[in-house]
Amino acid sequence: MGGRLASPVDSVATGPRYSPMVRTSLGFVALAVVCLFFADISITTHDPWFEARRMLVGVVTPDFLAFDIIADALLKTVAFALVGVALGAVSGFLLAQIFHFRIVRLLCAFVRAIHELFWALIFLQMLGLTPLTGILAIALPYAGICAKVYAETLEEAELPALVAVPAASSLVSTFFYVRLPEVWVHIVTYTSYRFECGLRSSAVLGFVGLPTLGFYLETAFNEGNYSEASALLITFYVLIASLRFWMRKRLIGLYLLVAPFLLGGGMDIKLSNITRFLGVDIVPVPLRGADLADPSVWSAFADWSMHLLADQALPGIIATLLLTQIALVGTAFLSLAFFPLISEKFLGKYGRMAGHLFLVVVRSTPEFILAYIFLQFWGPSMLPAIVALSLHNGAIIGHLMGRFSNEVILRPDHARGLNLYGFEVVPRIYGQFLAFLFYRWEVIMRETAILGILGIATLGFYVDSALADIRLDRALFLIAITALLNVGIDSLSRFIRQRLRLNRTVQTQ
Repeated sequence: MGGRLASPVDSVATGPRYSPMVRTSLGFVALAVVCLFFADISITTHDPWFEARRMLVGVVTPDFLAFDIIADALLKTVAFALVGVALGAVSGFLLAQIFHFRIVRLLCAFVRAIHELFWALIFLQMLGLTPLTGILAIALPYAGICAKVYAETLEEAELPALVAVPAASSLVSTFFYVRLPEVWVHIVTYTSYRFECGLRSSAVLGFVGLPTLGFYLETAFNEGNYSEASALLITFYVLIASLRFWMRKRLIGLYLLVAPFLLGGGMDIKLSNITRFLGVDIVPVPLRGADLADPSVWSAFADWSMHLLADQALPGIIATLLLTQIALVGTAFLSLAFFPLISEKFLGKYGRMAGHLFLVVVRSTPEFILAYIFLQFWGPSMLPAIVALSLHNGAIIGHLMGRFSNEVILRPDHARGLNLYGFEVVPRIYGQFLAFLFYRWEVIMRETAILGILGIATLGFYVDSALADIRLDRALFLIAITALLNVGIDSLSRFIRQRLRLNRTVQTQ
C-alpha cells in the first residue's frame, strides 16, 4: 500500500488535514476514559508481589537443561507455522484472483474475523488432537487475511509495463509476465511477515493441547517452574530474532518437505465425529430433528436465541468492547512512547540496539501468553488483558513508526529533545500512526475476545464455558457473533481511515 510523508504544512495542528485527526484522537481517548469507569481492573490475588518476585527469579535463572523439551516445543511450533502459513498463503493467493466477487470478500472477512484459537477449538471437536487441527486453525484465517492483502496489492500496483503488452495477449500471460512480477517482492515480504505471525499463533495453540510452545509453557507455569518457562520464552525470542538467518528462500522447499514429519501424531480422525459435529452438535437444540415447517419450532428457536443473546452474548459484547477501546488507546500511548527507542532522530547506535531488543521481546510474545503471565499475579480481571494487549500492539506499531520516522527530513536548525519529538517528528508521522493504529483495531478486538478463555469475561469466556458444557451449538452461535463484531469493527475502521484519508506503507494485518 502506498503512502507519503506529510509536509510541515500538512502537519500543522491548525491545518485543515490535521484537525480532524486531533478531534478523532481526542474522541477515542474520551471514550476510553468512560470505558474505564465500567471496566473491572481490580487486583484479586492476595500477594501479587510474591508471585512477581518468583517470576523475576525465573527470568534471571533460566533452565536450559531441559533441552529435549525446549527443542521439541520449538520444532513443532515452527512445523505447524510452516505448514499452516504455506497452506493459508497458497489458498489466499488463489482467492485473491476472485476477490472482486462480493461473496468471496464476505467469506474471507468472516473466516479471518475468527481467531486461530477459536478455529482450533472448533476443529478439536471434529478432528481431535491431531496435527490437522493445528494446521487448519492457522491456515483458514490466514487464507482470509492473505486473500485481502494480496488482492489489494495487485489492485493498487502501478503497472507501466501494461502499455507494452500486445493487444492479443491472454489474461493468464498478462498476469504472470506483467502483473505478478511487479508485486512479487511485496507479496514475498508480506508472506514473510505472516510467517512470523504464524509462529506466534502456533505457539499459542499449545494452550488447547497441541504440542507447541504454549503447551509446555502452560505446564511450566502451572507447576511454578518459572526457570523452565523463562528458558522456553528466551529460545522463542531467539527464534524470532534470527528469522532472517535461517529462513532463506533456497531452504523453504526443504523446510516444507520436512515439516509434516515433525508435527507428531495423535488420535485417529473419525468420520463419525465429523458428521455428528456438522449434522447434530452445532445445530441449535430447538431445530434438532424438528419439523422446520412447524411455526412453533421457529418460535422456540427465537426464544433460544434471545435467551442466549441476553444472558451471554450481550454481556460478552459489552465486556469485549470495553476492553478493546481501553486497550486501543493504551496501544496508542505506548506506541508514541516506544518509537523513539529505535529512531535515528533520538538515539545513537547502541541506544537503538537496546530499543530493538526490547521491542523484539515485547512484540514477539503473543498477547495471549502475556495476559496469561500477568494473570498469575493480578488475577482474572481486565487489567492483565489491557496491559498485555497494549504492550504487544504498542511494540508492533512503535517498531513501524520508528522505521517510518527515519524517513522524516529535518531542517539543519531543527529543535532538540522534547521539542524535536513534539513539534517536528510526531506531527509529521501522526497520520501514518493513526493508519497503523486503526489497522490494528480489528486485531485487538480478535485478541480481546479470545482472552476470555483465560477467565476474563469477554465473549471468549462464554464460548469456553459452552465448550466445557459440551453445548457446541451455543459455542458456535457465540463465535459467529464474535466474527460479526470483528467485521463491524473492520468496516468502521475502514470508514474512519477513508474520512481521514489515512494510508499505510507497511502491511500490519
